[in-house]
Amino acid sequence: MLLLWPCLVLSLSPWSAAAGRPSGRYWLTDAKGLAREFDGIGAVSGGGATSRLLVDYEEPYRSQILDYLFKPNFGAALHILKVEIGGDAQSTDGTEPSHMHYENDENYFRGYEWWLMKEAKKRNPNIKLIGLPWAFPGWIGRGENWPYDHPDITAYYVVSWIIGAKRFHDLDIDYIGIWNERTFNSKYIKLLRYTLDKQDLQRVRIVASDNCWEPISFVMLLDWELREVVDVIGAHYPGTWTVPSALLTKKKLWASEDYSTFNNEVGAGCWARILNQNYVNGHMTSTIAWNLVASYYEDLPFGRCGLMTAQEPWSGHYTVDPPIWITAHTTQFTQPGWHYLNVDGRLNGGGSYVALTDGKGNLTIIIETMTYQHSACIRPPLLPYNVSPQKATFYLNGSFSHLDALQMWYSKLESKSANSTLFQSLGPQKVCEGVLTVNLDLDEVYTLTTLTTGRKSPFPDPPPSQPFPSTYKDDFDVRNPPFSEAPYFADQTGVFEYFVNTSDPGEHVFTLRQVVNQRPVTWVSDAQNTISIIGSYKWVNLTLSCDVYIESKRGGAFIAGRVNKGGIYVGDAKGVFFWVFPDGTYRVTGDLHGREVLMKGLSGVRADAWHRLTLILTGSNASGKLNGNPLWENVTTTQPENGWAAIGTKSFEFTQFDNFHIQAS
Repeated sequence: MLLLWPCLVLSLSPWSAAAGRPSGRYWLTDAKGLAREFDGIGAVSGGGATSRLLVDYEEPYRSQILDYLFKPNFGAALHILKVEIGGDAQSTDGTEPSHMHYENDENYFRGYEWWLMKEAKKRNPNIKLIGLPWAFPGWIGRGENWPYDHPDITAYYVVSWIIGAKRFHDLDIDYIGIWNERTFNSKYIKLLRYTLDKQDLQRVRIVASDNCWEPISFVMLLDWELREVVDVIGAHYPGTWTVPSALLTKKKLWASEDYSTFNNEVGAGCWARILNQNYVNGHMTSTIAWNLVASYYEDLPFGRCGLMTAQEPWSGHYTVDPPIWITAHTTQFTQPGWHYLNVDGRLNGGGSYVALTDGKGNLTIIIETMTYQHSACIRPPLLPYNVSPQKATFYLNGSFSHLDALQMWYSKLESKSANSTLFQSLGPQKVCEGVLTVNLDLDEVYTLTTLTTGRKSPFPDPPPSQPFPSTYKDDFDVRNPPFSEAPYFADQTGVFEYFVNTSDPGEHVFTLRQVVNQRPVTWVSDAQNTISIIGSYKWVNLTLSCDVYIESKRGGAFIAGRVNKGGIYVGDAKGVFFWVFPDGTYRVTGDLHGREVLMKGLSGVRADAWHRLTLILTGSNASGKLNGNPLWENVTTTQPENGWAAIGTKSFEFTQFDNFHIQAS
């Protein structure tokens, strides 16, 4: 219940301002100048394949999801979108395709990040765009798993992506990174700046090093040339703190990746706390969430660690999770270019506040009282602290002294129930002679602002959740596909793209082809075999059929069921894998590596010919067919008990797939 004492106290708490409750007085003024410039709140698509299933949603649900993320004054209203520059390698939950699979290859329509950036710009023309590589195609390394031996080649590759964004999609990239969470190279960073300038891309700023504060900050203090070319020091998961050397550089400081937490009320508490305290404790002027939207199979690593969840394109179901509305407390009432006020930001009873202004008389105050138990992020470890119900009195001075009312928006996170109050408008609250007092309870977020443009008008509920269809088929006969990847397939190593097989006069003109023919410069330990998963992780019994065409005499192809691991753990995946090889042999294995052999023999399979594989899993029994005829049977398998379906290849070789069909339960 809201208890109002005119010109005295605002409270949504059930307690009164009793004796012994902590209280504090906080002065807000711009009379003595402003603090750091605010650079915005954003989120990451990629690192990797975190938006993979989003593109497969039908309308109107896909546009609704995008509106919740990017539309100003509607939902999260993000200021920044950071995307992965696809590198053909596993980068957490899948692979994203490169614009240059091979040295003589350029294609700026692969994947979905181009589309996503355009959709973001369509809703908010002022949104800032950032590109960052997690991995690189193999030709960049010239045989080594390293992108810096030939820095001119790497710089050319990255700058080509920026030029392609503008040339083919009219997208201006604002910031570019170095190599996600991996070693930086000073020579490369300087050469990258030189290459950008040579292409008249002076407006593109460099963020480094998307890892820890050190050693980049220390090296910048010793190397004035490096200090000149790095515009922003970006740290990942800083725990709201920075280091002295970073401050001494006088550069902008960002939490260029943060959050990465399950998107329930505790995740929302994590997000609310760091959005404020990254600035209060660490002077960071931007915080960017990993990830934008959990649009990947939930049983992949870090399931539902997005600001919202959209992992069922087959049903149209999605959920607008609490972090969306926590984001709105800041993003709907600030813009990049505003400035923080010079305040300590720490509440006497625990919690924090920040105050920002546009320099034109507008003021926004964001207050959070997240408790230790209800706001732990996935990383780094959070040290215990205390927060108490308290009274906070704000004194508005300088150009804010004339304000007689502020709009109030309120959230209360209830971690033990589903009764959270999320982004509720409480209308204008009176300010008396520059003084406003608020009674604060635990796990609350308040926004007090002069802006009247805030909005929460959700769409009607989407369709109910449904499991992946138990019967699914795809013949890949798409003449002009809107995206390079087939619906619902989630590449985990390698890249599987629509392909036009002009040499085939029959039914296999349009196929799905694995196109990476060289091991990439990896970010994690990719599997030795390429693999793309699909379906439900809960599947036990299935009949899976697919035509395969092995293009290399050194190659091999498989279909699989009950695949139990993906993402960064895909190399350890187990399941039932039915392999055929162009030397005329077959193999059945219990793992992706092919070491756990369950059965093997002759098949008569050859390269440059189509063969139809069928895998049948019923309880503990597995059997397989080749071209409709039984090839092997009575293989006993008990582990794993369930998992995805999959297709893949023995190594990084061209291989085609067609007429995929699955019946599962």
